[in-house]
Amino acid sequence: MKVLMINGSPHKKGALGTAFEEMEKVFKKNGIDYEILQVGGTSVRGCTACDKCYELGKCVFDDAVNVAAEKLKDADALVVGAPVYYAGANGSLVSFMDRLFYSTQRLNKRFKVGAAVVSCRRGGASSSFDGINKYFTIAGMPVASSQYWNSIHGNNREEALQDLEGLQTMRTLAENISFLIKSIALGKEKYGCPEREKLIFTNFVR
Repeated sequence: MKVLMINGSPHKKGALGTAFEEMEKVFKKNGIDYEILQVGGTSVRGCTACDKCYELGKCVFDDAVNVAAEKLKDADALVVGAPVYYAGANGSLVSFMDRLFYSTQRLNKRFKVGAAVVSCRRGGASSSFDGINKYFTIAGMPVASSQYWNSIHGNNREEALQDLEGLQTMRTLAENISFLIKSIALGKEKYGCPEREKLIFTNFVR
């Protein structure tokens, strides 16, 4: 079993990286493989709505989005980490998520566990957390929770290490992700997946 972790912060070893390190300890303990893909600090452009992904089976812009798409195929869970910029996830991470989820519509993401992790100096964590979760819930992905909203506070690694509640929140989140992916695997084996209805698209235009 494997977890794909996306670090959307341009500071690889910053507060968000510290949160991920805390989660890694738990995944190792539970025998869960994980991989971190560093997206923050790379050039990620926004979606241009060209719909070439329907033709190519991948995004027309060949960058970290397509790398993540390939890794997501074999992942049982996706953890997306974002620093807070003006009470929202940073722009490059939002562009990455828009394109990743739109260009992988053919990839069955149902029952892959999704988890958002956000880091901030002081405020804006909740709204950023809510925004990332929208990607998971539109794709039929169970959302993993913790003992508090999945956030860690600190302007850098040193400050994040002082947020003992935030670090515990990360450990609890990793435990819950581990439990969920194991439980879903057992459920699929015993009961299979629910049948899907044919999708209905309704545009409210008169």
